[in-house]
Amino acid sequence: MANVGVIGGSGVYSLDEIELVREHEVVTPFGKPSDNIIEGKLKGHTFFFLARHARGHKILPHEVNYRANIYALKSLGVDVVVSVSAVGSLKEEHAPTDFVLPSQFIDWTKGKRERTFFGDGVVAHISCAYPVEKVLQDRIKEHSDKLSLQAHQGGTYLCIEGPQFSSRAESELYRSFGADVIGMTNVPESYLAKEAGIAYATIAMVTDYDCWKEEHCTVEEIMKVMGQNNEKAQKLILSLLPDLVERPIEFEKENRFGVMTPKELMTNEQQEWVEVLLK
Repeated sequence: MANVGVIGGSGVYSLDEIELVREHEVVTPFGKPSDNIIEGKLKGHTFFFLARHARGHKILPHEVNYRANIYALKSLGVDVVVSVSAVGSLKEEHAPTDFVLPSQFIDWTKGKRERTFFGDGVVAHISCAYPVEKVLQDRIKEHSDKLSLQAHQGGTYLCIEGPQFSSRAESELYRSFGADVIGMTNVPESYLAKEAGIAYATIAMVTDYDCWKEEHCTVEEIMKVMGQNNEKAQKLILSLLPDLVERPIEFEKENRFGVMTPKELMTNEQQEWVEVLLK
């Protein structure tokens, strides 16, 4: 079974040139994922793809069942996830159509999202000091450079609740944090990946300068940039995926050390989903 998955965000609802093998309709202990998970083949290798907002873009950022999405991928054997997300830029040097490969996240959501698998009698504390797997990020950067794509490595992704974009005052506040890009989806997704023992990294596709810069940006203009970003993201992913199978990355699954509740004190159902996460 393949171990590499892609979560596609706004503008990336499918992967071109990948042969469809089957669709997996997965029901998890945490509910239904955003969509069926696509199993496909590329250059003889099998991969999984999930549209974060569902095909057709039907789910708002705070409505995404992040726990079900991550658990469903993990249950299919995925332990490496490349996240593709549309973002606004908070720094002049990150221009529209550039990619940013963030290393850190700031959670500025409003508490509407379930952000942990644990609770209800199962206690775990997983380190999220380094939510992005550096070796995976390095590999993405390697392929970006090979394709002559403008990809800035490092920096911070600030996650807001949405679905509205920021006010000017909020945008200036976020810039004062030193954050590089702003989006609505990578938290709690990245932290849940850590809880599931999944190597996670983000390709953040810049669509605009948020609203801090003195230039008006319409939704139509953003959609045009998203189309350009999608073309580049497709090239990057199609180059990256076979390499991740042929040269697997090595990483430490920190979740193995975080579960504190003894197995014998868990219900049978809890034991089952904890076992999946710790595989």
